[in-house]
Order: sequence, then structure tokens, then C-alpha cells
Amino acid sequence: MPAAKRLLVFFGMIASGKSYLAKACAGKWGCSYYNSDIVRKELAGLDLNSRQHIGYDTGIYNSEFSRRTYDALISRARQDLWKENNSCVILDASYQSSSERRRICSEFGRGFQLLFVHCCCPETVLKLRMELRLKDPSAVSDGRWQIYLQQKKRFEPPVEISSDQLLTLDTDRPLVELISLLEEKIGV
Repeated sequence: MPAAKRLLVFFGMIASGKSYLAKACAGKWGCSYYNSDIVRKELAGLDLNSRQHIGYDTGIYNSEFSRRTYDALISRARQDLWKENNSCVILDASYQSSSERRRICSEFGRGFQLLFVHCCCPETVLKLRMELRLKDPSAVSDGRWQIYLQQKKRFEPPVEISSDQLLTLDTDRPLVELISLLEEKIGV
């Protein structure tokens, strides 16, 4: 497996800009792109734009269904990275626990260029993005302020990831600037 094969994992809190940035990078670099919200709703047989305004850790967001979702993300990334003509896969999910991130390292740490992109921004920006998302009929994410507050309590900082495999970005910056910082980090 050539080292040029690349897995980029965009992670962070709800509305941290990870999907916006990940999709832009996937489009620019021709990478396969897998988003946990989309995969989760596909697995549940739901319309992507259906709203699942349920409590934290319930319904399709309970731990069992989340496990299925994250397993599917790994499976899809693995399948695509083993294809001869595919050199890049982007995963987009909260990856809020160190155990989930360690699992990615275990699965893809050898033979691939692996980079975790930790997306963050000020809480005021997060809140505004969630309010705008609630009004957007094409939004796939079900993240809301109440869910964010619960997620914030459980989110584990990425201290287990080495600095050569981690890039933390403030997504309140212009997209072109964020992509440039990413390209510099991965050598594109």
C-alpha cells in the first residue's frame, strides 16, 4: 500500500465547521467523503433531510446505533483506500472520544498518511450556526444547542494524537485560509 494513500478525519463539536471544511476539501482534492450524519440516516433508512429532534444518546443517536455508524465509516474508508485508483478518503464525524480516535489510528496508522483535523470555533459562532441550520430545510445534521451542551460534557480533547497527525483549526477563519493551512500540513 503506497504511503501516498491519505485518510483525513475531520472531527469536533456540533457546528464546528467540520462538514463545511471537509466537503470543500473533498471536492477540491477529489477525495471520497463520508459524513456520519448521512451514513447514520442511510443505515436507519431515513430521508437525509428528516429531522430527528430527540434527546441526547437516544434513537439513532444511542450508543449502539452510533457504534454501527462509526463501524460503517471505517468500513467505507477501508474499501475506498484499498481501491487502486483512490488515494484519499475524508471522514467527517464528531469522534468525541479518545477510544474512537485510537481505533482510527489502529485501523489506518500504518501504510496511510493519517491526519486528524480538529475543528473548533468560539461558542457564539457554534450557536449561530446551529440556529441557521434549524432554518435550513436541506440540513442533514440534527445537532442543536441542547445536544451540544451534552456533547461538550463528554468531548475528550485529542491528547492521544501526536502533533504530526493533528491539525487544530479555528473554522471561524475564511475557507481559503483553512484549506491553505491543511495543504501546508499534508504537503499538497
